[in-house]
Amino acid sequence: MTLNKIEIMDSTLRDGEQTNGVSFLPHEKLDIARMLLRDVNVDRLEVASARVSEGEKDAVKMICRYARQLGKENSIEVLGFVDGGKSVDWILECGGKVINLLSKGSYNHCIHQLAKEPDEHIADIRKTVAYAMEQGLSVNLYLEDWSNGMKDSPEYVYHLIDSLKSSGIKRFMLPDTLGVLTPKQTAAYFKDVVSRFPDLHFDFHAHNDYDLAVGNSLSAVTYGAKGLHVTVNGLGERCGNAPLASVQAVLKDQCNLTTSIQEDMLNDVSKLVEGYSGIAVAPNQPIVGDNVFTQVAGVHADGDNKHNLYCNALVPERFGRKREYALGKNSGKANIEMNLQELGLELTPEQTKKVTQRITELGDRKALVTQEDLPYIVADVLKHSAPEDRVRLKAYMLSLSYGLKPHANIKIEIDGKQYEADATGDGQYDAFVKALRHIYKVVLGRTFPMLENYAVSIPPGGRTDALVQTSITWRHKDGRIIRTRALDADQTEAAIKATFKMLNQIEEEFEK
Repeated sequence: MTLNKIEIMDSTLRDGEQTNGVSFLPHEKLDIARMLLRDVNVDRLEVASARVSEGEKDAVKMICRYARQLGKENSIEVLGFVDGGKSVDWILECGGKVINLLSKGSYNHCIHQLAKEPDEHIADIRKTVAYAMEQGLSVNLYLEDWSNGMKDSPEYVYHLIDSLKSSGIKRFMLPDTLGVLTPKQTAAYFKDVVSRFPDLHFDFHAHNDYDLAVGNSLSAVTYGAKGLHVTVNGLGERCGNAPLASVQAVLKDQCNLTTSIQEDMLNDVSKLVEGYSGIAVAPNQPIVGDNVFTQVAGVHADGDNKHNLYCNALVPERFGRKREYALGKNSGKANIEMNLQELGLELTPEQTKKVTQRITELGDRKALVTQEDLPYIVADVLKHSAPEDRVRLKAYMLSLSYGLKPHANIKIEIDGKQYEADATGDGQYDAFVKALRHIYKVVLGRTFPMLENYAVSIPPGGRTDALVQTSITWRHKDGRIIRTRALDADQTEAAIKATFKMLNQIEEEFEK
């Protein structure tokens, strides 16, 4: 039994906020609610628990005001309790229209946590439901610990639902509170409940303790659930809840079911919640993780280039993203060519081979190379092998020891003739420059520019650990300023490359 349209209720701002260490400020809650309602287009939004704090009340008031502007005030829901009407009053003060009333969905919870018999609890629920409806609120009912209730006390569950089915409750919401169900159990329990109460609306609320929240949600809708509860990035207590993006993809691609969700906004809302919650999304998190649309192996890029051989229905553009081809030791020529093509860079086969070799070298050093680095690597590799370099570094050794000054031993070549020198300095690069200065001033009897400024940064636009850019400012003997820069995975190596760019520049001037 399946349905055409599934209702999605997002609980990031209520159940998701129960993630250890997560507490949203009122304006953060409003920002998240705005994106979920307006852009992602969730059907319902559970935004808080009643009677938590004044700050929580302020947040709910702001969200309710915003929802009214959209005409979606009935989409905002607040968790409330069987507490003699106090939760109802709190929600009314906030401008809310819907209470998600928490009841006990297992006999164990009823008698041990409430210390009440089932009929006493049912009577209390009836009073709260009646009071809420008198005040104009719509009522949904959570059956907390429903999964264990079905395992250990199914007759209690049936009695509870049967006693309340005519009370005006709009939705009966069935949580796997401790995340203990398997997809097979979820299917059996939903099939049983729906067959007994075919006219009622049932939601499923999954937790992910066994990493089965998405699979259990799939089973629930397959056997009659009309709504699913999710959170952005799977936030929630312990192991979290069913992730919104994953549930959406599974419903559409595996079940042929529709929702109201705008898929191209799922990545944006993921990043917003990641920023406000401080909980990083795993790189391999389906749909929204940084790596999920990145091909690493060169053979995969080759297959995609020929006939999309390594693509599935999870096309990145669906989710406001694009496919990327990783640059590293496993890239191969196909990955490099795909990235060059996207950047509009045209290289000869020999140049592509050199760039591929350089990226492989960086990958062997565990450096992360991104597409933003590629133009700099291309320029650096091609320049590094340029035949016009008259000053070349043939060999060098730098040493750093505790309690001793850094030492440099270098061998350079100027117009085919080699020179060696060694020196100590305040740092490795300082020692290297002093050895160079010795060659130029003592051996060759020439001037050597003075170093005025030295700066290290990531290349402009870069977001990587593969390259650093070293920019050096020199003052020549006539007061003229020379600025050079170079790139490498190692800061000192980048500085040395920048230095040799300067030496080649002054060598041309010396020759003239």
